[in-house]
Amino acid sequence: MRVLIEDAVTAGARRAPACQLVGLSVRTVERWRAEPADDARHGPRHAPANKLSGAERTVLLDTVNAAAFRELPPHQIVPRLADLGCYLASESTIYRVLRAKQLLAHRGRAKAPGRHAPRAHVATGPNQVWSWDITYLKTPVRGLFLYLYLMMDVWSRKVVGWAVHEVESADLAAALFTETCRGHHLDPTGIVLHADNGGPMKGATMVVTLERLGVLASFSRPSVSNDNPFSESLFRTLKYRPEYPTQPFADLAAARTWVRTFVRWYNTAHLHSAIRFVTPEDRHAGREIAILAARHTVYADAQTRHPERWSGRTRNWDPITDVTLNPERVVELPAQHIAA
Repeated sequence: MRVLIEDAVTAGARRAPACQLVGLSVRTVERWRAEPADDARHGPRHAPANKLSGAERTVLLDTVNAAAFRELPPHQIVPRLADLGCYLASESTIYRVLRAKQLLAHRGRAKAPGRHAPRAHVATGPNQVWSWDITYLKTPVRGLFLYLYLMMDVWSRKVVGWAVHEVESADLAAALFTETCRGHHLDPTGIVLHADNGGPMKGATMVVTLERLGVLASFSRPSVSNDNPFSESLFRTLKYRPEYPTQPFADLAAARTWVRTFVRWYNTAHLHSAIRFVTPEDRHAGREIAILAARHTVYADAQTRHPERWSGRTRNWDPITDVTLNPERVVELPAQHIAA
């Protein structure tokens, strides 16, 4: 990976975009460059005293690959052997031995669990791809929280629906989605609704509601917050606002009042950096075209009056057209590596 980045930089690419393509930070690559190329670690000088002997490893491999156990994972094999009065090695040791022999593959007829990245979805206008999630709001009682449900349009970044409740519930999530569509006089058929793998997101009521309405449900991988980046970014903006309370919300009414004020500010006053610094409401309603065109005119006039202040083009005020949720990562290799 390091060689690919250096080849790309030598060919004229900038280091930061090259690092981004392969999923590494610039600081990591810089640290690699500063450290010796060879691994300076020498490992233990002596083999562990409790290491399995060659004969013991052979017996272990023969046992786990026997007809009675070959369809089972180690965490199922170990207790079954114990029931037979047999102990060969710990569960972790069996995993390690199988991995070393490249035998640690999915066993059984069931489909192996997958962690593939979610499908990419491209929005070219409002109400095509939505993202939603739930976050905690503190209360005066330690360990007791309120739950903020937020649904946003990925293309415009507008918060299209929200609710604060005392519980996490698929029923409440389904009701919020239905009410949001009704409030916007929107036919939800064909909308992509992306969420993480939480219980309310994949609960029976929510799934049935989406299927009934013709909505395409999209889910993140388990424990991968980057698969739902728009909602995560929105929650960060919410909780890092100067106005965000430093003390827990007194009650449900106080939380709802604050969230209502935040959503109004975010939709109608916040100039969002990812959409050329227009408000989500202006973009959602289609007013951004005129706003950005007027800005371009201002800059063009300024360049005409003072051309010496610009060495190239004026600031880019072109509208953002397509927005992709979870774009597929494509790593372009240098020509010499492709040829090889």
